[in-house]
Amino acid sequence: MNAVIYARYSSDKQTEQSIEGQLRYCHDYAKHHGYAIVGEYIDRAMSGTNDHRPQFQQMISDSAKKQFQFVIVWKLDRFARNRYDSAIYKNKLKKNGVRVLSATEGIGEGDESIILEAVLEAMAETYSRQLSQNVRRGMKESALKGMSTGGVPPLGYKLVDKQLVIDEKTAPIVRYIFEMYANGQSKSDIARSLNEKGYKSSSGNKFTVNSFTAILSNRKYIGYYTYNGEVDIKDGCPAIIDEKLFEKCQQRTAQNRRAPAHKKAIVDYVLNGKLFCGYCKSPMIGDSATSATGTRYYYYSCAGRKNKKNGCQKKREKKDFIEWYVVEQTVLYVLDKRHIETIAKRVVDAYNKSFSPDNIHELEHQIRGIDKELDKLADALIDSQSEKLTARINEKALQLEARRDDLQAELTKQRIACEHESLRKEDVIKWLNSFCNGDLFDSQFRQKIIDTFINAVFLFDDKLLIVYNIQDGEQVCIIDESDEIDDVLSSVKSSDLNCFGSPCKTTCIRRWFF
Repeated sequence: MNAVIYARYSSDKQTEQSIEGQLRYCHDYAKHHGYAIVGEYIDRAMSGTNDHRPQFQQMISDSAKKQFQFVIVWKLDRFARNRYDSAIYKNKLKKNGVRVLSATEGIGEGDESIILEAVLEAMAETYSRQLSQNVRRGMKESALKGMSTGGVPPLGYKLVDKQLVIDEKTAPIVRYIFEMYANGQSKSDIARSLNEKGYKSSSGNKFTVNSFTAILSNRKYIGYYTYNGEVDIKDGCPAIIDEKLFEKCQQRTAQNRRAPAHKKAIVDYVLNGKLFCGYCKSPMIGDSATSATGTRYYYYSCAGRKNKKNGCQKKREKKDFIEWYVVEQTVLYVLDKRHIETIAKRVVDAYNKSFSPDNIHELEHQIRGIDKELDKLADALIDSQSEKLTARINEKALQLEARRDDLQAELTKQRIACEHESLRKEDVIKWLNSFCNGDLFDSQFRQKIIDTFINAVFLFDDKLLIVYNIQDGEQVCIIDESDEIDDVLSSVKSSDLNCFGSPCKTTCIRRWFF
């Protein structure tokens, strides 16, 4: 499994050397757990209280390339100190199949803060969905008026007052493409001919075979303004070719179309990053095998055994059964009515602690303190007669201004949160109850349960331990009355169960025997 490292230090309290320490911890963590580091993203002198971090944003963008599955940080506050931003960006990474791991804070993030983060994530998704709907509605209205909805105009057109008009310099290229294709020329021959003439695509690149798929199917070229499959207005824009030529090209495309090849099945191993071998503590990673009859089977296999690193003999386990079983037991245990009330109260308490008038007052106090320091530096700068001293004053002033910007951004978020209705326990209970009616065989539902409630799962050949993201005293639930529970617990080091910020062996653990 591939991973990248994200490291950051703030200019006010840390130094460049702290980056090296973070990288060392993260590399050691990756080596111990069998992850291959394929990149590092480092923001120097950047605060984690907002998302204005170039390397951080680059990492989020790169996650869409599907080249790594994990982001390893020294501590979770390196990723983001603001829980709302953390929820939003973790959600973006999750959609790209990437998860955040801490090298020093145990396997999970612990306590009810994870569930709070899931609540905030749900809020962020709802807001994003509403915003998206509003944007789409506005774009549709623009499209109905024949106005551009953004993006690069199709080849052959240019924008004038948000309207598509024919670009006489590039429109002949479009006509040439349609005419050549209708006359039986191959796409590769058309591309070669255009490139030899020195023509460029709408993006300014050379033409390739793939350049013509969108062009040959674009109804704008016959005067129909289309948008998102919802709008198709005749004479919504000027036509470059006639409908007869366009239809001839569509017929040839249909004739050349072949049944798409069967794509390789994309299997989502929803326990990746949270499932560990109970014997050697290596990650259990996705694996598959094909039977003599050609049937494909999917498993979780111990990375230590698979890579022959430590001589572990843990047998592989069936993927679907393990995922179903973990989710089924989580729904039965964590979402028991006896626990939901307590969880909801803790979530609301954590929310109120994160967003409260006290936080606003503290941030305002810190901003006033920085303003006073900046005033003193301004006075010192006026009296300074030394270029060296002047440079030091300017550097300190820049650091303070950056810190002030961070605090101001956080203050804005706090004020917005406090202006809205407070999170209520009843809302959290309703949200938690929504998990109770999910389909255990639905991979998306499994993913949601595991992301929200599961800290780690330690898998043995005949039993498993589940560490949850909720604290529930010293309760140990035992299905089998065997005395082996002590042996099982003792086989897992306290550091492996460091799920709530302090080592624990029995807190929030359930144990079952198959």
